[in-house]
Amino acid sequence: MEQPWLSRANAEATLNTSLLPEVLKEYRKANGLNQADMARLLNLDQSYVSKIENGQRHVRDMEVLLRIANQLSIPPSHLGVSQDLLEPVPEPSTSPLVGAADPVEVSQSDWRRDRRYLNRHRGELAQLAKDLYSADFHLNSTTLMAPADWMPNAPIKLDDIELEWSESQPKIAVTGTEPEASNVLPLRAAGRRFDRYTSAIRYLDRPALFENRASYRLLGANLQDGKKAKLSFGLGTYFDKLDASEAAAHELAAAVRSGPADETPDWSALPLRSLIGDPFDLERRAVMPAIETLTLRRQVDSGRATFLLHWRDPAKVATAAGIYGLIPAGEFQPSSVTAWDTKNDFNLWRNMVREYSEELLGEPERDGSQGQPIDYDNWSLYRSLQQSRSEGTVNAYCLGLGLDTLTLTATLLTVVVIDDHVFDELFGDTVKINAEGSLVSAIESTAVSDGVPFTEETVQRMLTSEPMASPGACILSRAWEFRDQLLRDR
Repeated sequence: MEQPWLSRANAEATLNTSLLPEVLKEYRKANGLNQADMARLLNLDQSYVSKIENGQRHVRDMEVLLRIANQLSIPPSHLGVSQDLLEPVPEPSTSPLVGAADPVEVSQSDWRRDRRYLNRHRGELAQLAKDLYSADFHLNSTTLMAPADWMPNAPIKLDDIELEWSESQPKIAVTGTEPEASNVLPLRAAGRRFDRYTSAIRYLDRPALFENRASYRLLGANLQDGKKAKLSFGLGTYFDKLDASEAAAHELAAAVRSGPADETPDWSALPLRSLIGDPFDLERRAVMPAIETLTLRRQVDSGRATFLLHWRDPAKVATAAGIYGLIPAGEFQPSSVTAWDTKNDFNLWRNMVREYSEELLGEPERDGSQGQPIDYDNWSLYRSLQQSRSEGTVNAYCLGLGLDTLTLTATLLTVVVIDDHVFDELFGDTVKINAEGSLVSAIESTAVSDGVPFTEETVQRMLTSEPMASPGACILSRAWEFRDQLLRDR
């Protein structure tokens, strides 16, 4: 049997009791129950349920929370329980109030099963989805795809990419509210479906991090010619993206789960994906790219490097859960909805540094709550990284832009190479567990910041033997292809 070679920190069980009141209220509303009904369903006193809902009573007993989760057939994480080794959520049990014959409960239970299937099999589903699109767009063996003008022939210096802002932008044609999306929108009440996929996630499968933030909407891209590289953007929201992308992924998962094993469904079984059509038509749907970064710690003496790897905790994230990714990674979005932040944060490098701060150092998110723009020039981490970039000890590159075949979400593929003494000074105290999961190191490493060796063996192992999100896999593949330029271009 193959020996384990990666190590990650396990988060201890934690409780966030603030979620329980809202969950109980929404569950009652969705199922047409009053507090007396809920009390009988949970075998609790009605006054106790009332006090929970109005915030007078906080449930801190893990067993009670798990029992409530089981009785309501929802993941324990939705009640504030985060534990890496929780037992799988059982199938819904029948009851006099919410039985198997209740069309609302049946619809929601089916939706949950399909979503669990989606989250457990994203890698396999992405491989099946790959067959739906022309091989001309495939990027090697990964499940990322792109047209030719999205993929440069060599790494582009990040500062060489021009960002263009558009005040006017086309209306989103496919929003995920169309009749073609009805199969992935479960019943909220008798005769009424959830109006959007994100609404269903919020009430039936809500992760710890789930906010509808302003995001930069991609309107145009040309990265093939490094000297004229340009990305054009407008403004949208994160949920605009999920309502089409996660819904299309759910649709495919449901079709696969109900059809022949390991067989790509016919387009006729995928009405929403068919409605989306050309995935590279940026006027057809809302495309809000994320930025994922391969962070290479370059050993100056030897020229060898290690890289940071991240495991995404299913209890904490809405997408790409239970798999490995690179770090940092995050949505390209302003730190708040204010006009000054939209302008001040419209910069790829600034977005990446904010993610370094949050994901590696565990610092509070810079969300614009101060009532004024972030002062990047006087932020010590940003200032240190900028100084190192000017000295050539930190270098940032773009390797292209791609779409995941399963979700059709876009990711800007970037690499940051940091000389070892700079990395150790800035990120030597890297946190083991962050808001989205935990950092991973090689089993023989003495510190999590040591990362994983950037070698051909490791790269191939990650690409072929480990569950890895398609953007990270593509970045690793292309970074290894361009390793000489990335590690020696000084």
